Amino acid sequence: MVVKGAFAHLARPGAEIAVRVVPRASRNHIALAGGTLRVQVTAPPEGGKATAAVQKLLAHALGVAKSRLELQRGATSRDKVFLLKG
Repeated sequence: MVVKGAFAHLARPGAEIAVRVVPRASRNHIALAGGTLRVQVTAPPEGGKATAAVQKLLAHALGVAKSRLELQRGATSRDKVFLLKG
């Protein structure tokens, strides 16, 4: 389980947050690895389910509403970039 606000230090308005997604993982988890967040989600990479799960988990970890996170790049890729709207 990811603690709410665990990555709040990254939550600056206008920040671009790069993530590497691991779908169909055994648990939901976020880890910082070399400037990129590695996000593991249990959702399958079908029909945007994994992307939606990543957005929800990332928002929880940043301590912001998921509506403030906008996917900029990587809709169908494991490497995604989210923009944190102010």
